[in-house]
Amino acid sequence: MTGFTPDAPVLHEIKNHGEELTKAEAGVAAFAAKRNNRWYPKFHIASNGGWINDPNGLCFYKGRWHVFYQLHPYGTQWGPMHWGHVSSADMVNWKREPIMFAPSLEEEKDGVFSGSAVIGDDGKLKFYYTGHRWANGKDNTGGDWQVQMLAEPDNDELTSATKRGMVIDCPTDKVNHHYRDPKVWKTGDKWYMTFGVSSAEKRGQMWLFSSDDMVKWTYEQVLFEHPDPDVFMLECPDFFPIKDAEGNEKWVIGFSAMGAKASGFMNRNVSNAGYMIGTWTPGEAFQPETEFRLWDCGHNYYAPQSFNDGERQIVYGWMSPFVEPIPMQDDGWCGNLTLPREITLGADGDLHTAPVAEMEGLREDTIDLGAIDLDFNEESTVVEDAEAVEIEMTIDLAASTAERAGLRVHATEDGAYTSVAYDDQIGRVVVDRQANAQGDRGYRTAPLSEAELAAGELKLRVYVDRGCVEVYVNDGRQVLSSYSYASEGPRAIKLVAESGTLKVKSLVLHHMKSIGLE
Repeated sequence: MTGFTPDAPVLHEIKNHGEELTKAEAGVAAFAAKRNNRWYPKFHIASNGGWINDPNGLCFYKGRWHVFYQLHPYGTQWGPMHWGHVSSADMVNWKREPIMFAPSLEEEKDGVFSGSAVIGDDGKLKFYYTGHRWANGKDNTGGDWQVQMLAEPDNDELTSATKRGMVIDCPTDKVNHHYRDPKVWKTGDKWYMTFGVSSAEKRGQMWLFSSDDMVKWTYEQVLFEHPDPDVFMLECPDFFPIKDAEGNEKWVIGFSAMGAKASGFMNRNVSNAGYMIGTWTPGEAFQPETEFRLWDCGHNYYAPQSFNDGERQIVYGWMSPFVEPIPMQDDGWCGNLTLPREITLGADGDLHTAPVAEMEGLREDTIDLGAIDLDFNEESTVVEDAEAVEIEMTIDLAASTAERAGLRVHATEDGAYTSVAYDDQIGRVVVDRQANAQGDRGYRTAPLSEAELAAGELKLRVYVDRGCVEVYVNDGRQVLSSYSYASEGPRAIKLVAESGTLKVKSLVLHHMKSIGLE
């Protein structure tokens, strides 16, 4: 794409207070007053009521962590987007903050869409986000009309902001409607912005802009075009440098690919969030050196966003309920985020995402169950009722003969459960919901490398919340995040060996405390 010169931004000051925010807060409160907590998370971030999706505006600013998220305060399905907000001084205890953004300007009258936060050279924070309108003025049958917007917080607590207006318009003749989700960073003495685009030819792209003052932006080039012609849009793009333990730097490009076809174990979700590792030099396009790899292999993961806190690259994802039925929608809320994960570049040349160290602060106790052996087709109850726990388990693969072995979580008296297991026939870790009584079913798998299989040992770190499961494989080399709607009654966790024996070297259980958002 050539020849696009953005119009000069027309900035103004619109205080983001008023009727729209008051109505939105009332909408959330109405849902919260009658919310059913049977699956409402104890230690994952969720809205008090209503629908949420993408994490937005992630930052560490003036001593507090801030997580914003897409919010529809008037329903438990997707609708006109607002920005919800929670904050924390320690990433363990969280506080609800006022809703940050509601649609109020013409450019965003149908939704304040996703965006990011960045701290400028003056030490002050700026929000960049997408303003959304329906092209026909009423619904999605005529497509989207999307532009990039700027807002600045009114205080260090980030509890309100002033909208400054549009900074990048959409060249509608060069775009097939989709044009959103800005990510801003600085390299050298220049600021850069990228966001997702569906080109006029319906190819998924990320465009690159640059700026000297963070206000007036100049189009540079297509930073990346997805090689798969089926992929028509790259949502929630991410772009950042990362160094391995030896100090070697690579660039990571991340995006949620819309349109990719399922193939074998790959791309099984409606849309799939992943990354490529490569190199980038300002003035050039990104050069990938790897194939597209999933951030998370589970049923419910999408729209991740990362940020750097000065020492670590941290990512949150949205546990997206892709497929009906979605029973939590009947409970006054829908959707939660994953735990925060630190992104590292391993000696194997791949990215690893393990829970940030602060998550250990959620442990209320530690119960060391030691080594456990199971005979053919044997099962053993680890705990009779587990509402919110973390399990650390090491399986001796070399000494186990089971075809499938591992945990059954959310195991209830009606026979329902979710399986978290190693499957020896395919050499993968599996989250299987075939026995769930409610919600979507199916299974997802995470691969193990030849080196991991040859090591003869498998480490699993499993977080079980009221309505979801996160499984970290071998210190975050792979992750699986899935909803799991437990049936009524006690929710046991069982250790199971199927068609063979199981030798567990160690099993440790931690009860988890609330993060304070219930």
